[in-house]
Amino acid sequence: MLVLALAGCTRPLPGHPLAAKGWHALTGSHPSHPAPKVTRGPAEGSGGTPVVAGGRTPRPAHVVVVVFENKKASSVVGSSHAPYLTGLAHRGAYLTQSYGVAHPSQPNYLALFSGSTQGVTGDRCPQRFHTGNLGAQLRTSGDSYASYAEGLPSTGYPGCRTGHYDRAIAPWTDFASVPAGTQRPLTAFPHDYAKLPTVSFVLPNMCHNMHYCSVATGDRWARRTLDPYARWAQTHHSVLLVTFDEDDDTTVNRVPTILVGQPVRPGTYPEHVDHYTILRTLEAMYGLPPLGTAADRQPLTNVFQQPPITRRAAGG
Repeated sequence: MLVLALAGCTRPLPGHPLAAKGWHALTGSHPSHPAPKVTRGPAEGSGGTPVVAGGRTPRPAHVVVVVFENKKASSVVGSSHAPYLTGLAHRGAYLTQSYGVAHPSQPNYLALFSGSTQGVTGDRCPQRFHTGNLGAQLRTSGDSYASYAEGLPSTGYPGCRTGHYDRAIAPWTDFASVPAGTQRPLTAFPHDYAKLPTVSFVLPNMCHNMHYCSVATGDRWARRTLDPYARWAQTHHSVLLVTFDEDDDTTVNRVPTILVGQPVRPGTYPEHVDHYTILRTLEAMYGLPPLGTAADRQPLTNVFQQPPITRRAAGG
């Protein structure tokens, strides 16, 4: 299972200061701008472990992608306000050079889900598109897909905002090819994780995703909500992927991205990745053709365990 978390931009709620203290021991130096895309090659992982070049993506039984909002990497990983997510980065694969592709929030979610920002430059709602997307790809290929949004009042709810739910950060609602029945409240997330769809997205509400509320609030939510699945994934060939949509509105736009699960090789990984890279990786896992700009990215392979090489005996 893979969980991915993104963070977005909307109006803040009063009385919820965003507190986070930078810490760079895990994140390395801060580039002045996002690095260019690089091809995979020999590199060093955590503890001097060689990174696998030319490897393969696994096919996890389940991937859960969780998206948080509007925090730069150093405000989360290594911060005293985020002990759970920092610990998750230590026990999983932490992508130290992971970037959003735009500001504000909505274009990042669209890029992650469809391989394009769809020409969107703001957070206007509603939107409607008739282009390809990951949810439709999975369903067409015979795999299963669903989204689970905290605060969504009912399955397939079409409204733009209610309580702490904001449709602008739920990109699947914008695509005609994604059935309303796959758009579910977080309360429908199965307690038996074996019943999860092949790929699912989880959206915390606009407080728990750290947009309106503090890093500490989001970190406590992550421990309470995600840790049971994260531990299950480590013994059930599944992946949790946590990411953010964008940073706190800087030109750098570097965000935390963490993968945990049985197929994952723990370590720190410094290659440049973005939301298109994540989409390309999900597509590669399930044999799907890349959408839009994802076709210009290479899927992540070095963060995953690789099968042993079988050598044929001489004369065999």
